[in-house]
Amino acid sequence: MSLIIKAKTTHMHTTQDTTDCNQPTFAFQALGSRRVEVDFSGGHLSSDGGALLLREADRSLRLCSQLADCFTDFRDQDFVEHDLDVLLRQRILGLALGYEDINDHERLRLDPLMAAMCGRADLLGLERTMAHDKGKPLAGKSTLNRLELGAQETNLRTKKIQAHPEKIEALLLERGVSAIPRKSDLIVLDFDATDDPIHGNQEGAFYHGYYRDYCYLPLYCFCGDIPLWAQLRTSDRDGADGSLDALKKIVAAIRKRFGKHVNIIIRGDSGFCRDEFMTWIEAEPNVHYVLGLARNARLEKMLIPAFWQTAQKLDADLVLSAKAAGAEEAPEVEGTERTFAELRYQTLKSWTSERRVIGKAEITNGKKNPRFIVTDIEPGADWIADCAALADGQSLYEKFYCARGNMENRIKEQQLDMFADRTSTAYLSSNQLRLWFSTFAYLLMSQLRSIALAGTRMAKATVGTIRLHLMKVAAQVTVSVRRVYVRLSSAFPAQEIFAQAHVKLREASS
Repeated sequence: MSLIIKAKTTHMHTTQDTTDCNQPTFAFQALGSRRVEVDFSGGHLSSDGGALLLREADRSLRLCSQLADCFTDFRDQDFVEHDLDVLLRQRILGLALGYEDINDHERLRLDPLMAAMCGRADLLGLERTMAHDKGKPLAGKSTLNRLELGAQETNLRTKKIQAHPEKIEALLLERGVSAIPRKSDLIVLDFDATDDPIHGNQEGAFYHGYYRDYCYLPLYCFCGDIPLWAQLRTSDRDGADGSLDALKKIVAAIRKRFGKHVNIIIRGDSGFCRDEFMTWIEAEPNVHYVLGLARNARLEKMLIPAFWQTAQKLDADLVLSAKAAGAEEAPEVEGTERTFAELRYQTLKSWTSERRVIGKAEITNGKKNPRFIVTDIEPGADWIADCAALADGQSLYEKFYCARGNMENRIKEQQLDMFADRTSTAYLSSNQLRLWFSTFAYLLMSQLRSIALAGTRMAKATVGTIRLHLMKVAAQVTVSVRRVYVRLSSAFPAQEIFAQAHVKLREASS
């Protein structure tokens, strides 16, 4: 059966276009001399016509089919109507299309276009065994719920699809690393933790004082916009807990693909500034770190000379008067300016060695704002010669460390657009599975962006914008014995981008 897509320019009468004489009609306010009437006789229509691009991307990347290998299906296959890879596509592609809840699939299961995306041969559900399932080609909410709860339940009488967490974790890492450009000379890994509010009395619920809520504390690692790690954790722990174990696996996967000579820099906020974490990195060849460092009285005292320089830039006369009066610290000066200082620092107890610290002595609107980062990258190293962002302390802070804000945007994308925080089951393990489903959906969309949308106005768009502008297009679906004919709206604004994406995806899958 072929799948044909065409922009709708003329109306073609099919059996699905026939109006049911019993169909209720809804009258709306007239448009001039014309009546405006509405009914539900349009046949098989979908609002997700552009999602066929996701089907091509998944076929090329084989994400869902490989994810299916991370499960064991104990169901009697003689009675199975929904194959495991179809169930996974339904759930992951549904997330990518904006359907965050499995309850949404009670209606989505009727959509033949969604069935085509998931690889279901019986697009209209005419071959279903039970009479009440006729016309419903895809699985309903109960079946998808059992799929997710199978991550927790071990009773094979009720939950016969078992997830293997270690395999899913390894697959995400493998596919993420494979998405990193092959000729990369420098790979930057961004680590961060965020809050995931608890939706009720769930397993692992703890109150977090910083976020002032009951929440989970998931750990993420991204390389650019590519997710490599998504670990759901309870919030009764240090924010860096588990990051070293994750880093060891990530570095090993990168070394396996890129070799031992590619340089890797780990970037994170002060929550990851832990001696064990830094010590391991320092012992690894071609692996480095740039981490935030929480300020304290000793560090602030070391930054006093730099604050005098900053104040000097803003008001030289006032600084001269303050020094003449014997002031120990620079005076408060109106304006905004900054100075960077190179420091050598070691904590009194927690650090095992002295390290390079870069201090920022900033005055913002007359107020002092000291900030610090710590790194093992030494100035003048041969491997940083061609990287301006690593050349000196100021560049390292402003151009490199501050760029980690992009990683925080990626987390926002995944939580807001891919519903990574929709972890509302009763069990931690099934919520972890939901987080992984969200992450694979994000990985699929990010790969669609990098492969199919390069050179277009959507090349750097968020996944939510891509979904809204490229996926959400009206489509009429006609199913016959020999083909599936999809007519897209001729008023679709992104037709050129759709055409280019189609060509690139077909090339990638050939």
